[in-house]
Amino acid sequence: VSVKVLGALEDGGLVERDPRLIFVPGHGDVVQALELGVPTMQPGEISFFLAAFPYAYGCPGSREPDVPPEASLLFEVTLLEVRDGPDPQPLLPAVRLRLGSQRRERGNFHFARGDFAAALRSYRLSLRALDGPTTAPPGPEEEEELREQRGKCLNNCAATEVKLGRAEEALAACEAALRISPDNGRALLRRGQLLAEQGRDAEAALVLKRALELDPASKVIHTELSRLAKRQSSLSST
Repeated sequence: VSVKVLGALEDGGLVERDPRLIFVPGHGDVVQALELGVPTMQPGEISFFLAAFPYAYGCPGSREPDVPPEASLLFEVTLLEVRDGPDPQPLLPAVRLRLGSQRRERGNFHFARGDFAAALRSYRLSLRALDGPTTAPPGPEEEEELREQRGKCLNNCAATEVKLGRAEEALAACEAALRISPDNGRALLRRGQLLAEQGRDAEAALVLKRALELDPASKVIHTELSRLAKRQSSLSST
């Protein structure tokens, strides 16, 4: 959908002005007030949505726009256009990369605010964009960038699954990242940590030693390996 949006605080201070905001409802690209309200509108309609803070910028607020914590907002929204979204269509590799990057960045926004469910949704949408059909085979540079973006997104999925307390899903995301790039240091480290948490110490040690080969100066990896060694020493002495 394409909408014209004005957003104001209760004291009348204007914090948002976008003459043509384009988003896909349900993809988590905008605040909940717009996600829920705009699909009820008809093209050309003007609506006002008074959004309590959970449906605006949440408890933390936002610096850009300058919204204080737990602020309610009044949105004036004009629905300009409705059209089919890009996902089902074969697109140029460059467009896939742009969509994937935009959705991953949106996931990072949600992650930083502690909304991990929304972050995971955005990361999965990013992967769907990156893995979708293309109108032409990607060139070598585009293929490398697609692979790199997938790896970043899967690492982000793993970090988010950890925050949500889903260790198996986090481990699966790490392994998917390593299938794309076996030398992905972040995925190796997190996989080693997750294996260690499950008590799979021998597997964890192998993974962490490989991560250390790639980053010998990493204090985090040294600490993890030291912790494993102490645990093994303690077990062998009992």
